[in-house]
Amino acid sequence: MTTLPLVLDRTAPGSLSVQLSGRIRSLVLDGTLGRGERLPSTRALALDLGVSRSVTEHAYEQLLAEGWLEARRGAGTYVAAGGSAPATAARRPAPSADPGLVRLDAGTPWIDPRHAAGWRRAWREVSSARPPRGYDDPRGLPELRAALADRIGRTRGLVVDADEVVVTNGTTDGLRHLLAVLPPGPVALEDPGYRAAVETVRGVARAVRDLPALAPVTDLTGVTAAYVTPAHQHPLGRVLPATERVALLDAARAAGTVVVEDDYDSEFRYDVAPVPALASLDRQQVAYLGTAAKAVAPSLRLGWLVPPPAYLDAINARRVVTHEGAPWPVQRAFLALMRDGYVDKVVRTARRVYAERAPRVAAALTPYAELAGPLAGMYSTWLLPQPDALRARAAAREAGFEVNLLSDYCRSARLTGLVLGFGGVTDEELDRALAAVTSALV
Repeated sequence: MTTLPLVLDRTAPGSLSVQLSGRIRSLVLDGTLGRGERLPSTRALALDLGVSRSVTEHAYEQLLAEGWLEARRGAGTYVAAGGSAPATAARRPAPSADPGLVRLDAGTPWIDPRHAAGWRRAWREVSSARPPRGYDDPRGLPELRAALADRIGRTRGLVVDADEVVVTNGTTDGLRHLLAVLPPGPVALEDPGYRAAVETVRGVARAVRDLPALAPVTDLTGVTAAYVTPAHQHPLGRVLPATERVALLDAARAAGTVVVEDDYDSEFRYDVAPVPALASLDRQQVAYLGTAAKAVAPSLRLGWLVPPPAYLDAINARRVVTHEGAPWPVQRAFLALMRDGYVDKVVRTARRVYAERAPRVAAALTPYAELAGPLAGMYSTWLLPQPDALRARAAAREAGFEVNLLSDYCRSARLTGLVLGFGGVTDEELDRALAAVTSALV
């Protein structure tokens, strides 16, 4: 079933159903939707877009009447004859995936090129090391787990033993392994929130429940797990206050819900010291997820999971069977990068760069938009009307840059604006991107 790349503009003239039918029609005409592809149900699409089901029903009915779609009894709704590309044809990338654009995304870090020698040294060490004869420890290299346990305790106030740490292929991999051993039931995720986590939950056939990102969580009844980013809410940037942390944990204990803490960029606070991990308040109720993506490189695909003790053995037993451990060369390289101080160096230098760039972004955008949260990390989020955000994104693309819309992170939330990353660009690129964005907002 296809996920539709759609955003509706509630400020545009005409009804939402007419707007929706027009955009689906365009996706068929340009070949994005191929002949024979199955569309989401009207209920699922309404939930994704944050509209009433009548909007999606009227849009589908119009397209069925026009012959763009066809309904198959008991099977769903499909693209009918008339699409310009078959379902098996190669898809053109969406505009946001244009390789010619410089992406100002929320997840690409700044890596000081002066540290390149440390990176090369670590991989030379890997090349001369002897790999294991067969599948290695599915929990991860013992030396790496020990180093991670030490780092988590030192930087996040979470005291754990090396045997409690599970090395993963990134954050979503850790989430997937945890969900595989939890009881059946829906998963609550922040809205707006991390889109990859939402798709991971849906990918394992669990229902998604929306947690309003700006509201206290006081009731988790009927929810198996609740995924949160308390140190730096993604993408609004809010730090979960102490009172709300306590309320969240109380609600989780009352409902028997596992809280999943994604601690994706807590090392990059430059206004105050990093807030201790939520898991440090309750190891029995909170699963902790960490990642190398924001400090070293997203392409490493390396992360770590500290599950509640009750689920550790089940996760490890499952990984023995599935052989889903992180690649041995990547683990060895990251161990060397940690041991030789490379990770600490790139974090320190990146923190200084972000601390300098964040105020520059704020100075450029404050006259036109409202900052959604405190300045921290490698991106900031700006609230402004959707037409303004669309104009700004179009101007950025014209100048060669890709800037994300806040609405793309929302499901039922009605927030609009821009999510502007400043980690994966040079200073000169950032200045040109800001000039393009603000030119559309004057």
